[in-house]
Amino acid sequence: MNSRFPSSLRVMRPLAAAMFCGAVLFGAFTPAQAAVNPPIYMSHGVEYMSGGIGSDEAKLMETVSPRWPATFEFAIKDHKGADFAANVRVTVRDGSGTALLDNVVSGGPFMVARLDPGNYVVEARIGSQVLKQDLHVLQGAPAKATFVWPAGTDMASAGTRTVQ
Repeated sequence: MNSRFPSSLRVMRPLAAAMFCGAVLFGAFTPAQAAVNPPIYMSHGVEYMSGGIGSDEAKLMETVSPRWPATFEFAIKDHKGADFAANVRVTVRDGSGTALLDNVVSGGPFMVARLDPGNYVVEARIGSQVLKQDLHVLQGAPAKATFVWPAGTDMASAGTRTVQ
């Protein structure tokens, strides 16, 4: 049998075919839509990230939140329990009253921020309803603030989804 390909290439064909099949099978068992980190933004020298729309992104935000000094969660009460809220306007002020995050908009029900250790006042706004909380960030210990608006809050401006 006289072939146009050298014997070294004939040996490589089965190997290449096996590698191709393996790649196809790996793709079949990999989630089609893996969660991607939401973008990281900067406001007055402070990095922050927000997201959590959809179960994959919510899991991702819950996974990364312990690695950030501050985490904020947003929800609106309803007759079923609560709806996650997005499009919340967030302002974080340091102990001297300087805005570090200044009216930034959450891209989902979770927001994380790289705040230095210290005392902060966090203001979260949906429409005309404002909630405020003090937040104390310690070195190496993540701090968390949860904001829950009462039922009847303007949900149209909040971009909500049911908490699961």
